Amino acid sequence: MTATSGEPALSDLLHAAVEAVGGTERPGQVAMAQAVAEAVEEGTALLVQAGTGTGKSLGYLVPALARGTSAPPAGGSPLPDGGPEGGGGRVVVATATLALQRQLVERDLPRTVEALSPLLGCRPEFATLKGRSNYLCLHRLHEGVPQDEEEGLFDPFEAAEAAGGPSSRLGRDLLRLRDWADETETGDRDALTPGVSDRAWAQVSVSSRECLGASNCAYGAECFAEAARERAKLAEVIVTNHALLAIDAIEGAPVLPPHEVLIVDEAHELVSRVTGAATGELTPGGVDRAVRRAAKLVDEQVADALRTAAESFDRVMELALPGRLEELPEELGYAVAALRDAARTVITALGDTRDRSVQDEDAVRKQAMASIESVHKVAERLVEASEYDVVWCERHDRYGASLRVAPLSVAGLLREKLFTERSVVLTSATLRLGGDFNGVAASLGLGPEGQHGEDLPEWKGLDVGSPFEYRKQGILYVARHLSPPGRDSSRADMLDELAELVEAAGGRTLGLFSSMRGARTAAEELRERLDVPILLQGEETLGELIRTFAEDARTCLFGTLSLWQGVDVPGPNCQLVVMDRVPFPRPDDPLMSARQKAVEEAGGNGFMAVAATHAALLMAQGAGRLVRATGDRGVVAVLDPRLATARYGGFLRSSMPDFWYTTDRNQVRRSLAAIDEAARDVTASSG
Repeated sequence: MTATSGEPALSDLLHAAVEAVGGTERPGQVAMAQAVAEAVEEGTALLVQAGTGTGKSLGYLVPALARGTSAPPAGGSPLPDGGPEGGGGRVVVATATLALQRQLVERDLPRTVEALSPLLGCRPEFATLKGRSNYLCLHRLHEGVPQDEEEGLFDPFEAAEAAGGPSSRLGRDLLRLRDWADETETGDRDALTPGVSDRAWAQVSVSSRECLGASNCAYGAECFAEAARERAKLAEVIVTNHALLAIDAIEGAPVLPPHEVLIVDEAHELVSRVTGAATGELTPGGVDRAVRRAAKLVDEQVADALRTAAESFDRVMELALPGRLEELPEELGYAVAALRDAARTVITALGDTRDRSVQDEDAVRKQAMASIESVHKVAERLVEASEYDVVWCERHDRYGASLRVAPLSVAGLLREKLFTERSVVLTSATLRLGGDFNGVAASLGLGPEGQHGEDLPEWKGLDVGSPFEYRKQGILYVARHLSPPGRDSSRADMLDELAELVEAAGGRTLGLFSSMRGARTAAEELRERLDVPILLQGEETLGELIRTFAEDARTCLFGTLSLWQGVDVPGPNCQLVVMDRVPFPRPDDPLMSARQKAVEEAGGNGFMAVAATHAALLMAQGAGRLVRATGDRGVVAVLDPRLATARYGGFLRSSMPDFWYTTDRNQVRRSLAAIDEAARDVTASSG
């Protein structure tokens, strides 16, 4: 972006922002800021890979703020006390994790705005916006939850007090929420620390479908969710999450204010988050709740038809086998169709009747309507059996059977809903897989780089690198001598190798496993063999496990998916990252296998496009746990020989940080021992 007369140069703005947050300006950050400014100015899309330590949040915030304040909307101008009512110049930033969201709104944005305001000649406003169920509902808090008759009518707050105080976790959480409601300014669940259980939060929150609406609610003027939306309307920058961005794209009715620029951080997560938001589920328990909520509000004949359909669905689901359903079995198809028809009749009846004898009838009706509309929507989608949907049955020991339906691909949806009428910047430390951006771009609905047209948005890819010297700071070790993993999860030689590596490292190990069974087996085995503490995911909250791991150098932490992407422990306490195997999706994963088959039927390489890309993304994220600061040293050890021997090994390795590569087990043990010794010396001298 070239500064015009009277406008500050982008380099001056970036320098001021970096200084304000106490950071160091890096070449990659400067290159990113320039590319973002150009994409925004040209109205194109940009995919930016920015490694850990680049300072990517300022790399997009600074040019975005400059654009937002230099392009006044038709409805007003950027003033210190007001924002872009008309939407022109507004920027939406969507993140995948709460941690990054907090960093943006509590640290980066306040300091950046403070630093840039004198240069811009105005004070950009920013706000956070989330889905309605993230905010405490004052109507629920004060009036109670509309109860199903079979569950009894009681006020959980009164019940907790009547017992002489909260005697259960639910009771304690509810009373704490009531006290917090008098203190909080935002009502945002994420601002409540420590948090409460999902069950407790459900007592004081509503979905958008259950909400009475501000004009119909006695507490509408004080509503936290409505206040958040009003703040967002006045802001130049709105920080939200991938889930709300997905809902905005899927539902048709916009939940985000109009915006000219969309920035998606942690963009490697976007496709899975959008897929999750577009996935429907039908369970006997959920259907039963909908029946109980609706039955008391409609006439007996309509209610009986719904109960009969629900009972039939329950019976069929008791016998349903897990796995993908290319088409619904005849009996299940009849049951789902009957459920759809009965639900449609109830929806019509709920819209035509009112029962003033039911206490708080509007809230009861809203809850019933939301439940039954959800059942109808999913049942209708299942009966339609679109070739663009994947249907499967799941069984859980705790939750029973469920019928699920998800889109075969979200690429078309994203292309249509995200990349039209706005500039889009997608950034992450892992977007360039196998040496280019094309794999990720295809999943987002974009064509190969350089190919664009009427139906394919124009985009560019940029890898701004990392400030870390990966080849000097880390080793990628592949245990080529081990037997390849098979269906037998014991892998005795792998466990021997793991024990020797952990011992050489003196602990300091993050173990990333492809299954919980594998993590548990390894933890149990090494607890018997080694004299180092080994933490296992699931034995404590994830936050507490990571805190303990970060505080004790000899401690190891073993776990599965959330650890591959969610651990940030710089320094000597994480010097060995171990992956037990290449994390391909399970062969029986219904959605992944369906996507792979679809690519093959279209003439492509389904394994590389789906399974290998999935594994590459996870391995890139997992390897990124090792080097988090300029002084970090260590080893990423992959205990799967296929990374060295299989044809796809090069693709996977090229997706990971450019560590020094070896298959020499003795060299790695010596290196780990030396790194451990150096870390002990540093600890001793600092002590």
